[in-house]
Order: sequence, then structure tokens, then C-alpha cells
Amino acid sequence: MAKTPAIMLQGTGSDVGKSVLVAGLCRLFTRRGLAVRPFKPQNMSNNAAVARIPESGEFGEIGRAQWLQALACQAAPTTAMNPVLLKPQSETGSQIVLNGKMAGSAKGRDYQRLKAGFLDTVLKGFETLCGEADLVICEGAGSPAEINLRSGDIANMGFATVANVPVCLVGDIDRGGVIASLVGTHAILPEADRAMVKAYLINKFRGDVSLFDEGLAAITRFTGWPSLGVVTHLPAARRLPAEDSVALERLAEEQSAPSDLVVAVPRLGRIANFDDCDPIAQEPGVSLVFVEPGDRLPPEARLVLIPGSKSTIGDLEEIRKNGWDQDLAAHHAKGGFVMGVCGGYQMLGRRVLDPSGIESEIREADGLGLLDVETVMAAKKTVRESRAEMLGGEALEGYEIHLGHTKGPDCGRPLCRIDGRPDGATSPDGRVFGTYLHGIFANDGFRRAFLSRLGHKATGHSYRASVETALDEIADSLERMIDCERLLVIAENR
Repeated sequence: MAKTPAIMLQGTGSDVGKSVLVAGLCRLFTRRGLAVRPFKPQNMSNNAAVARIPESGEFGEIGRAQWLQALACQAAPTTAMNPVLLKPQSETGSQIVLNGKMAGSAKGRDYQRLKAGFLDTVLKGFETLCGEADLVICEGAGSPAEINLRSGDIANMGFATVANVPVCLVGDIDRGGVIASLVGTHAILPEADRAMVKAYLINKFRGDVSLFDEGLAAITRFTGWPSLGVVTHLPAARRLPAEDSVALERLAEEQSAPSDLVVAVPRLGRIANFDDCDPIAQEPGVSLVFVEPGDRLPPEARLVLIPGSKSTIGDLEEIRKNGWDQDLAAHHAKGGFVMGVCGGYQMLGRRVLDPSGIESEIREADGLGLLDVETVMAAKKTVRESRAEMLGGEALEGYEIHLGHTKGPDCGRPLCRIDGRPDGATSPDGRVFGTYLHGIFANDGFRRAFLSRLGHKATGHSYRASVETALDEIADSLERMIDCERLLVIAENR
């Protein structure tokens, strides 16, 4: 039987733009009538999404980028698209999610010993996708030149060589040194790995592309690899959900211009699913400000939004360390609004208890006390897509990924109902809210109504339509910039 065409985009480093390129290529080839599927063997991100587990039909977790790439393919996301997901819990350790389900935690050194044992899970996910696709577009992680991590690798060449998937190497010219990055990768790769690279791409170019003609010739001369093209800066990528904290650092540097409505988001140490903020950031007339550690919450903010967290108690300590608890109390006292999503919701309560030590060794912590509720962490994790409705009956869509249960008097004023059950809490004064429903602001009707309470004039902006349009614009750009026919030939000749 002929093998399903497949190609893998690997990068000379992290944040070279692989995820956006894969999403754009998925949309490009889907529009050509192909059944396309995205695949990332191993991802590391606290921005997770909910997807079906093919074998059981239950819900599991994958990286948010693979969820977006599935959207680009107009396909339902499944855990086969990202069989290994690492969710950082501390500076040295991460939670391990295998085929959508939590499978324990490990420190970095321990994971290096464990990862080779996950190769079968990776290959099973890949073969599942091959069975339903005309083309599989794979994404690496980090760089294949990290030869100190090559033993037992499943994220880059370890997967590519075993699955016989040809590689296109992506270099980021915006950060500088792209010629040295590509040529250096060629020089340092073992011969068998080097043979898997069939071409390269230059990404994030600004200016006159012809000025880099000699650079392309030099790279090919040193490596023997042909160029598939030069991709210029893609403005539409700003309208796509950010994948990880590397992107968040860039977003913090590109703070929104001043506006009539300021929304402040404290950047927590273990911030998770911060793409909940994206619909607000894209709303015309709203300025979303990520507040860096050491900075104070801006006094002009009308809303402080506390996002999800991979370590609720740990991030509560960070909030106090930065003095944000005092800023929040002052903000609320002068009439400001506060919203917490998932872990942020848990922090707004009176107490967070972790009797089994699920998150850390700390068993109990005082919350911020802005909601009369308390949370108890539980071993069983809630992971599911959710249909919800406001108390007035307006339909909502979103998803849940959380540990713990929250109860208390303020839960008697729920924010919404999920599958018929009350969710969230509202303070007696109606200015502090909490919910477990991720993606709530992506619902245009809810977002407009919520922001109007803060004095924002409603607009006709549709967040989900904006994401779809951005994917189409990126696909249009890649169609012009990349030798797509050569890319397909490479994928077909695996």
C-alpha cells in the first residue's frame, strides 16, 4: 500500500513560526480539496484545547496550536494530532499528557529518560491520521540541532527517521543569523538526520525579498538543500491564538494602543489558556495590557482579568509577591470590575485547598477574598467541550479543563449554566465574576454584552470570523511565496 504523503516542518529554534506555517499550509491544501491533518508528536504548552480521543470517543487535551491547525483543515480535532503534551508546572518539571489523558509528572532530566517509551504512542497517532488523510503536515518542536537531546527523541528527527517523513527546515530571519542557523544545523546533524532534510524555508522576512537572493544561494551552496521560498511577515498571524509563553512575551512588548477601555491581565508565572484574552484584545476600542511581574496593575483599568493557571496556589503566591492583591482590592474598592477564568476564578475565592498535594506540597492557601467561595482540588480532571447558556437563555460555546470543585454562597449567583448545571459565581455587588468556561469571550454576544457593562460601545466585530479570515489570508500569502508543488512532491516521495 502506498504511504500517505507527509512532510514535517522543523525549525532552527523555537518560535520560528512553524505553528503558523503549518496552519496556513493546512488551510491552503484543504482549499485545494485534499483531506489534510496536522500532527505534532510532542508539544510543550499550558495553552491546551479539548479534543476527542479516537479510541474511546472521550475528551482529552492537545496543544492549542494543533486545535487551530485542525480548524484550518476544517476537521474535528483529535488527540492523535498531538499524542504527547507537556504542561509545565514548575521551572524544572511538567505534567505529561499521553493521548489526551494525564499520565503523571516528571522533571526535565527524568523526562529525557522516559520519552523514548512514548514513541509507540506517537507513531500510533501518526498512523491514525494517515488512515484518514491525503496529506499529513507535521510540526517539530524546538530544534533538531539540540543533539544533546537526540537520544530517545520523539519530537523531531527521532520521529522523522522512524516514520520516514521528509523534513523542511524553517529559519527565522527576523531574529538574525538565519544563514548561520541553517548552515550550522546542516553541519551539526548526524548524517542520517541530515538526509531527512529535503528543503528549507525562510520565515518572517521584512522588506525587499530580492535582497536575500545571494543569501539563498549561499545556504544552498553550503547545504545542498533547495529553498522552497521566502515567507514575508504575516500580519494576519496576529489575529490567531498565541500558542505559548514565548509568544506571550512578544505580546507583552506589543501592548495595545491607549483606548477608552483598558483591560489589565496580570502575567502569572504559570499562566495557562491565556488565549481566553485574545477576543478582548482584538475588540476595537479596547486596550488589553499584560502586566509584567514587578509592575503594578494600571489604575486606569476598568477590568482586571485573571486567566487560567497550571498552579493556582503557586500563582496566588506570585500575585501577593507582586503586590497585585493590594492593587486588586483598591481596584475593586473604587468601582472596578474583576473577572477570573478557571484558575483565576479559584484565586478569587476565600480559600484554595489541595489536601492530596495534587499541584504542590502546599495544602492550603488564602484566596483573594473577592468571591465568597472556596475550592478543593480533586484528582479527577474535568476535560470536555461545553455547551452553555446565560441565565437569560443566550447560547454559549466553550470548553473546560480544570482540577477542583468550587462552592460557596456566591455560587448562588452563577455566571451561566453548562449543560444545565450552574457554573461560576458573581459577587453581591455584581462587579466580580468567576467561571470555569474557557472560550467564553469568543462568544460575540456575551463579549459585547459584558464589555458594554464596562462602558464600551458595542461593535460588530466577530472573533471567530476574524480567525477564519486570518487563516485564509495566510493561506493566500503562502500560495504566492512557497513552491507548493515542490513541497507536495517531497511529501509524496517519502
